[in-house]
Amino acid sequence: MLAQTFWLPEQVSTIAPEIDRAFYFVHWTSVIIFIGIIITMSLFVYKYRRRTPDDRPTLVEPSTVLEVSWIAIPVVLVLIIFNWGFQGFIKLATPPPDAYQINVTARMWLWEFEYPNGVRSTGELHVPVDRPVRLQMSSEDVIHSFFVPAFRVKQDVLPNRYSSVWFEATKAGEYQAYCTEYCGTQHSNMLASVIVHEREDFDEWLQSGGGMEDLPLAELGARVFQQQACQACHTTDGGPSVGPTLQGLYGSTRQFTDGTSAVADENYLRESILDPGAKIVQGFQNLMPPSYTGLSEREVNGLIEFIREHQ
Repeated sequence: MLAQTFWLPEQVSTIAPEIDRAFYFVHWTSVIIFIGIIITMSLFVYKYRRRTPDDRPTLVEPSTVLEVSWIAIPVVLVLIIFNWGFQGFIKLATPPPDAYQINVTARMWLWEFEYPNGVRSTGELHVPVDRPVRLQMSSEDVIHSFFVPAFRVKQDVLPNRYSSVWFEATKAGEYQAYCTEYCGTQHSNMLASVIVHEREDFDEWLQSGGGMEDLPLAELGARVFQQQACQACHTTDGGPSVGPTLQGLYGSTRQFTDGTSAVADENYLRESILDPGAKIVQGFQNLMPPSYTGLSEREVNGLIEFIREHQ
């Protein structure tokens, strides 16, 4: 396997070496052709330069061999690249029958993952090493695109239909996933961590329900805040964003667009999490997705405790 290079990150999937070989074939073929063209142009410029004002170009007879060559060689190269790419496409489009399936839901601006036993995680995709994994993906709003550079896999995620991609990770560790289809103001923050576990560790993580049941409430809230990508819309240091900051939120008086006001106590925070459109703070729009009703009671309590710590 190739090591990490200037152009590409480390290879961490079974398909990555083949993708990289195709990439480097196109890359170095292009470099060689480019250098050849520049050298030829330079030689022609020097050889056929106009030496005196009376110089007149001589008639050049066409060369059949040359003309056939510059048509045949590019055609052969294109056919090689097409065949190579098509074989890779077929492999990426045909997951092994025993692939472990994870359902993926994309929405502005986070990734949510659901495992066969019902465990869910947001912002973190947990997979076992050396086992094929198939992601069945859909979007709740606009077009997104799931991309893991270390795995060399990328697939658009569309509303109202399923798309899929598969990979087999070859090395335990943590890798970055991106959304690579512009999806709104916080597009660049729509990230996810792909955590590749050893087989036993992955089974243990699944059995523990995602590993968050025994966390203290505030720590659980911080984990949920990160996993649900709340930081895409809410800062914790008082900085501006598309949603209210958490700093000083708890206990403050909130002014709403309908002219009413309320103190941000536990009941207000709970309502804002589970029914974000009920009260809209002045100066902000109702952009929070109504999808946090799927949080458990303990996760909601953890978020409230996390917000209280930032007063």
